[in-house]
Amino acid sequence: MNKLGQRIKSLREKNNYSQKRVADAVGISNVQLSRYESGDRKPDPETISLLADFFEVSTDYLLGRTVDPKGNNQSTTEEPELEGFFGYDLDSLSEEEIKELKDSLKKEVEFFLWQKKQQKD
Repeated sequence: MNKLGQRIKSLREKNNYSQKRVADAVGISNVQLSRYESGDRKPDPETISLLADFFEVSTDYLLGRTVDPKGNNQSTTEEPELEGFFGYDLDSLSEEEIKELKDSLKKEVEFFLWQKKQQKD
């Protein structure tokens, strides 16, 4: 599956939308949408734009050119984005799992910094 297909499927599932609902909203068949999600077919630029509008994300995000759904080059949130962290695709994680991962990473960094400080003292 390509990045575009992964993003479409992830956004659809995250919003609990059926393929039919998304397909109807953008004016394509659910078979076409299924082929986009699987990577068997690539949507035309107009369809990509309609999908981005439907999901309220940027086309760059759908295409995998940015990790920020709004298309900004840098995240505007206080929390760092984890998508693509060390090459891992985190699209399949739930919001709770992402929070758990962030908390775990924060603890690991704090421990690492504490160890470095102890070595210097």
